[in-house]
Parts: sequence; C-alpha cells; structure tokens
Amino acid sequence: MSKIIAVSNQKGGVGKTTTTINLAASMAMADQRVLVVDMDPQGNLTSGLGQKSPTGATVYESLVGDAPLPILSTPVDGLSLVPAGRHLAGAEVELVPMERRERRLEALLSPIRARYDFILIDTPPSLGLLTLNALVAADTVLIPLHCEYFALEGLADLMATLARLRQALNPRLDVEGVVLTMFGERTNLSAQVAREIRQFFESKVFTTVIPRNVRLAEAPSHGLPVLLYDPRSKGADAYVALALELLNRNGGVRTTQAVSRP
Repeated sequence: MSKIIAVSNQKGGVGKTTTTINLAASMAMADQRVLVVDMDPQGNLTSGLGQKSPTGATVYESLVGDAPLPILSTPVDGLSLVPAGRHLAGAEVELVPMERRERRLEALLSPIRARYDFILIDTPPSLGLLTLNALVAADTVLIPLHCEYFALEGLADLMATLARLRQALNPRLDVEGVVLTMFGERTNLSAQVAREIRQFFESKVFTTVIPRNVRLAEAPSHGLPVLLYDPRSKGADAYVALALELLNRNGGVRTTQAVSRP
C-alpha cells in the first residue's frame, strides 16, 4: 500500500519545503519509489529539485482543467516531481465554483498512487483551497515545527484545524508525526520548545531533529537536495536519519546502510 503524506503547517518559514525535498530524496535513496507534489504557488519545491522555470504543464493545469498530472524526473533516481508555476496562485479563485473543489487533487492522485511507495505533498503556509486539497488527498500529515516560541502559539490552532477537517472532509487523516526543525543545539530556547512539544505530542514527535545548517540553505539554489549537494553535512545526516525513522514507523528499512549516498 502506498501512502500519501501532506507536509503542512499554517505558519510559514518552518521548513516545509526543505523537509519535503530532503526527506523525499532520502527515502528514494533508500530504494523507495517517491513522488513529490508542489502545491505552493511560490514553486520552491520545483526549483529546489532543478526545475527553476518549468516550461511545460504544471499541477495548475490538472487542478483547474482535465489534464493528467505532469510527472518529471529529478536528479535523484526513484524520485519524481509534479511541478508548480506562478499560475497556481490563480487556482485558489478558479477552484471556488467547481464541483468537489476540495477533492480535485485526490481524484488526480488516485489513479497513480499505486506506482509509488510514498507521495509527499508540499503545501502553502495557509489554509486555502490548495492546502485543503492536499489534506483531503492525504492519509497523514507531517508537521514541521520551528523550535521557537511562536511555533507553540500556533500549535493549538493547527490541531483544531485538523480536527475540523477530519470531521468534515477526511475522517482517515492522521498525524504522521511532528519534526522539529531549525534546532539550535546551543540555545536554551530550542531545548525548551522541544521539551514542550514532546510533552504535547508524546510519541508523535520524531526522535530526529533537524539542525540549523548552512548546507541545507545553500542546496536549493543549486537545484539539489542536500544529499547530492553535500552528502556529509549535518543537514544530510539529519534527513537520512529522519527518513529511516519514518520508514521504520511504516515497516520499512531499519538500518542506516539502506540509504545509498553519492
């Protein structure tokens, strides 16, 4: 059975796209078949995987029209991409009068999901129709959480949103887990936030934390996941560990030898 995971948080700047790119790449290097779907009009996932200005069809044409999802190859074997472009911003308005507007992405993914072990959907930092489509299509939601005070303030709102969505549109939606990002190893605040999040979510919080790392910030400008840009960096190590932890939770590979590095 394949699994669809929406990477989502209503707060911006928490590492959603960085997590989607590098988690997906790490899973693909662990011999998983992975598809990533860019549902953010900024298109950072698309450019971060080497498609800086997609000239062909994007997810926009499929959401608002009848075109099948365009699926592109990436620099990582086993990892495919559904790209986004600037036109996707208009989809929020164009979807409003459509029938089953919240289920457009679900209908597009259903015929192809069996081809993949995992499908990861990168979402914009808002609860509009694009994010709603991702959450309705998903089996679980992965929540990247920045280790800062304001992250805690938005946590209750996020969980309330997910509860309402389960009740109204997607009763199967579960929390895949919470991943702590931009962790400052030398700051008391990061440690304090991490403790409070673990108390709140308990076993749902991944043991792996993603540190602040300059290589993670540099890699997207080269159109590469960090595992190809600098495979020995702390950022690469962290996302390999996160991928293995997620696969382990889902009955997948169980040793660090399963991820092949360049």
